[in-house]
Amino acid sequence: MGSLDIAANMPIIWRHSVDEERYEKARVGRVFNRRRPKRYPVAVVEAESEEHIVQAVKLAIGQQLRISVRSGGHSWAAWSVRDNAVLLDLGKWEHISLDKDAGTVTVSPSTTGHVLNNYLGQHGFLFPGGHCPDVGLGGFLLQGGMGWNCKNWGWACENIVALDVVTADGELVRVDEEQNSDLFFAARGAGPGFPAIVTKFHLKVRKSYTSMLASTFVYPISKYSEVLDWVVKISPGFDDAVEIVACANTPAEVGEICITAHFVTFKNTREEAVKSLELANTTRPEGFLVEIVNEPTSLAEEYKAQALANPTGHRYCAENGYIKNDSNVAAVLEPSFTTLPHPKAFAIWFAMNPCSRRELPDMALSMQSDHYFAVYTVWEDENDDERCQKWTRGVMKDLAPHCEGAYLGDSDFQIRQTKFWTDDKANRLMEIRRRRDPTSRICGYLIPGDASGAEGLENIDKLHLD
Repeated sequence: MGSLDIAANMPIIWRHSVDEERYEKARVGRVFNRRRPKRYPVAVVEAESEEHIVQAVKLAIGQQLRISVRSGGHSWAAWSVRDNAVLLDLGKWEHISLDKDAGTVTVSPSTTGHVLNNYLGQHGFLFPGGHCPDVGLGGFLLQGGMGWNCKNWGWACENIVALDVVTADGELVRVDEEQNSDLFFAARGAGPGFPAIVTKFHLKVRKSYTSMLASTFVYPISKYSEVLDWVVKISPGFDDAVEIVACANTPAEVGEICITAHFVTFKNTREEAVKSLELANTTRPEGFLVEIVNEPTSLAEEYKAQALANPTGHRYCAENGYIKNDSNVAAVLEPSFTTLPHPKAFAIWFAMNPCSRRELPDMALSMQSDHYFAVYTVWEDENDDERCQKWTRGVMKDLAPHCEGAYLGDSDFQIRQTKFWTDDKANRLMEIRRRRDPTSRICGYLIPGDASGAEGLENIDKLHLD
């Protein structure tokens, strides 16, 4: 069967044969970032089954085109939208099935953490997916997965038991520790450079927690150094149930930049949860604007808060880094936390110790430190594009020398490359890419000019700044 015959049997939208409105909806309708890329796929396949995914790869081979993949559409740089490629959109391929006895769930890549946890919660389980409710599991897991309570539960990708993938030559295969183990290594940390296309993830799940509490303290930005120093100092003293984040943002009820410390604990009794948060509640500095202590919460409530912080229909750029453990964290992060360029922008410090202090499994993901930093610049007006992006680049340029490297998920390789893996893991990953996809059939890392090819991504610091 020829490639065009294959195309006749699947849902495909060719750029040259449909009206512009329909093409644009297929091209960028599911891209979360309103700062849409000026890149134009030859066609968009809106897959509804595993067979459609296999067919899309064979179509790309037959037409001598590259193929790119969209799971949730939430990458800030819209990695899935590529020139002269077939865009495989997985949004209509939906699958969730739970094996209670085994404690595993099987999901399609476009399934979001919110949807998955709504399903799992009905059966007494949860999965540490992305904090933002509409992040698809595909990109999230491939880049490592800094999910709920990552500092204690570890990286979400460590819960991958197996994957079903379509290889660059169009074969559907199982991937786990025993079968295609090189792809199992790569799937946990390769990000958009994974040299295959995932059709299903098989994941370990956790038992649900019946008593989640949160304590939140909001301070004026004039208290920045005192508050961040406090949070950084006390973080190692909590038990393994507490997620900790410090955030600079502009609460609507305050109307100016503040620093917020937020502590969430996952326990099964209120007594345990209260004890878990005691360190924060009894040592918090004076001078707060808002104090919320031991407030009952849930994943559903935390997702609501994340949705408010990451609104749809907005323009975004993001940057991040793992701050070196011996740094004066508050001093290093002060410009990014105190000079936000827009009321909807925010910056975070995320506690990673003790996850950052243990030996990781044998997987591509290998870069981490005690201190994760990210800035999410959010705005609405296209006229603010240059100002907001320039601020983000400037902040990161000054901050980069204080970083061990960065997390793939909050990066844009067209703006800045850095170390995303330890050198040995990077070399091994790129060798797997070259061997598994020597013709670079599957679009990989989007660098300037889309020129990474089978060689992948250099694991070095490189700024592409104006």
